[in-house]
This record gives sequence, C-alpha cells and structure tokens, in this order.
Amino acid sequence: MTGTGQKSLLAVLATGGTIASSRGADGAARPRLGAGDLLALLPPMAVELRPREVLAKDSASLTLSDMQRISDAVAAELADPRIAGIVALHGTDAMEETALLVQLQHAPRKPVVFTGAQFASDHPRSDGGRNLADAVRAALRPAAGPGVTLAFGGRMFPAWGLYKFTSDAPDAFRRVAEEGATVTRPLPAPVGGFRVDIVATHPGSDGLHLEASLAAGARGIVISALGSGNATAELVAAIARAKAQGVVVVVSSRVPEGLLSPIYGGGGGGHDMRRAGAIHARLLRPGQARILLAAMLANRCTETEIAQAFESAPQTV
Repeated sequence: MTGTGQKSLLAVLATGGTIASSRGADGAARPRLGAGDLLALLPPMAVELRPREVLAKDSASLTLSDMQRISDAVAAELADPRIAGIVALHGTDAMEETALLVQLQHAPRKPVVFTGAQFASDHPRSDGGRNLADAVRAALRPAAGPGVTLAFGGRMFPAWGLYKFTSDAPDAFRRVAEEGATVTRPLPAPVGGFRVDIVATHPGSDGLHLEASLAAGARGIVISALGSGNATAELVAAIARAKAQGVVVVVSSRVPEGLLSPIYGGGGGGHDMRRAGAIHARLLRPGQARILLAAMLANRCTETEIAQAFESAPQTV
C-alpha cells in the first residue's frame, strides 16, 4: 500500500512457459493462457496488477534475443514511477538464465520477482496459482528489497547461482552456494547479437563439438565439463585453438552443486584447461555461465574482467 492508502501497482509480465500452458486434444501442453487468464487464478489481494503480454513461448526455445526482449520489457516497467515492483511469469527450463540477465543488465532498485510452474494449468497438481500469489506477495514486501529474486515452491532465492534441480516436483530450484554476486555494476548492452554456446563433455570426449561452435561463429563458449571442471587432452587442445582465435572459453561443470577448482592435471584436467587459456567458473553452472559471458562480451569487458567475475570469491551473504 502507498502512503495515501492507494493500492500498490505491480506489473505482471507474461512470457509463456508451463504456468501459461494447458493440454490440447493431442495431449501436449502448450502456452495458451494470457496474463489476464493467469491473474484470474489469484485470490483477492490488496494490490493493483497491470498485466502485459511479452512472449508466449516454452522457455526451452528462448533465444538470447527473446531473453533480451523480456529484459527490455522489465526495464520499461522499472522506468514507470507508478510501478512498485514486477512479477515475471516464465518457463522453468530457462528461468535462471533470464532472471540473471535481468539482474546483470539493470541491477533493479525495485523488486523483480520471477515465478512459473512445474505443472500445467489443467494438471491435477497445478502449482502456478500458488506460485503467482507468492510472487505477488514477495514483490509487495518492503523486506524483499531491490534486485531479482525467484519465488517458487514456497521458497525465495536471489538470481545469482540459481539452478533447476528437479523436473517433476513443485519445489524445483536451488542455489549452488549462499554467495553474493561478483558482478554488481549494470551490464546494459543487449546480448541478442551474440552467439555463445554450451559444449557438453563426456568421458573420452574430443574437441569436435567445440570446433563446430567455432565454425558457427561463437563469440564465447562454455564447457559443461565433468567433476570440478575436467575433460580430455583433446578438448584442452581445442580450447587452445579457440583461445588463439580470440574466443573466450569458460569451464563450468555438469555437477549441480559445489564450488569448482582447476586443480587436476593429467592432460585434460581443469589445471590443463586453464593453462590452455580457459577461465574456470568457480560457482555458476553452464546455463548462468553462458548468460554472464554473453553479457560481459556484449559490454566489451576485458578477459581479465571476465576472469575476475567467474573466478573470484565474493563475501558470503
């Protein structure tokens, strides 16, 4: 509520995802509900809600340009002095990526709360209405403070270090560690024109997929490596070739939790990758590492600045 007794005004941005989905005659769930339909799921609340349609896509299909479109829509609402906060409805497959992009580009001084659903609107276990109500309450709480957060499954998380850890439970998200961000200044340049790929590895993998990304014009590459950020000697050689072409390579891990350290040698360990020119992501997992790398490349950050963002340890929060 405002000091004059008027209801606070929140913007609600609809982008598609499971929260907006229902099943068709073929049994497949697709985004079908608009922002107004979703607001009808809410119980009576002492708030004014302004719905806005941004996209209607499954988040697995979002491009960097799509994520930029969502980030731009958030920026437009942040610029409106009447808006007290923003709720962004988003698919869970890429929730942590878009949420991080918004945080990186705008460092919002108003609450921006992302939410979505694990189950479609017509599923017996539909959770979208509950998550939406939690997100609205979170955006209204003075204690929520500025910045981008996630309200999901009864939990609240900051955007930095977020990852989806289950595909079939309503409590779907966790953070890698309880650490603050290493990047706090805004990185406003748009990311839509940049190709940044994630290259997955497996035991015995070679450099073929990395070379394919280079041939496709990738400006940056994130390695989804094994363990603490390890792979093979063949991939290390491909990293060196990427480095020689001026392409920034960041090594993350397919392991969901734990801090990473490039300590292993043997030809394909994290220590070898670092000697070949790769940057080792201490905390961020591949999805968010890709977003941070794209944002820093778009803002023409130096490789030293990029390495500091990925490898430094912030103060514990």
